[in-house]
Amino acid sequence: MAKFHIKPTILSSDVDTVRLGAGSGAANNWTDAEKGKPVRLVAESRYDLCAVGNDIEGFVSSVEVGTTDGFTIGGVFRNGKFEVTFDGLQGTPGTGVIAVGDIVVAGTPVAKGTALTGAPKVCKATTAANVVQKWRVVSLGAVGTGAVGTTGVIERI
Repeated sequence: MAKFHIKPTILSSDVDTVRLGAGSGAANNWTDAEKGKPVRLVAESRYDLCAVGNDIEGFVSSVEVGTTDGFTIGGVFRNGKFEVTFDGLQGTPGTGVIAVGDIVVAGTPVAKGTALTGAPKVCKATTAANVVQKWRVVSLGAVGTGAVGTTGVIERI
């Protein structure tokens, strides 16, 4: 018999409309390939993709086709629950195990312009006290081990 696991639900989080990308101009424009990726605030009203180890401030929910003042506009989920792939420990992505209650940061990123093939990766924070934007593991998913490559759910606290 299948066991119950916390999962993200539709409309479990508000979406903020923001500018997206490393800057303005065509070279920095985003497409739908960025949906689902973790982001962080980098400038006035603007979020960019997280690098490994960055605090996660939200996840891209949508990307508009046009631009405003040279910037891509899109939506960012900043609260709620999100499905992720476990990527080990912050200092050594790809190795280590994550447990329920662990604080996580961005894991190995998928390059700009390349769509996710699964849930975005997160790593267990080496020093949770230093993480300002806290997301914690609330479910280890169906596998239940927290091993690298398995999926689970995190929530903003």
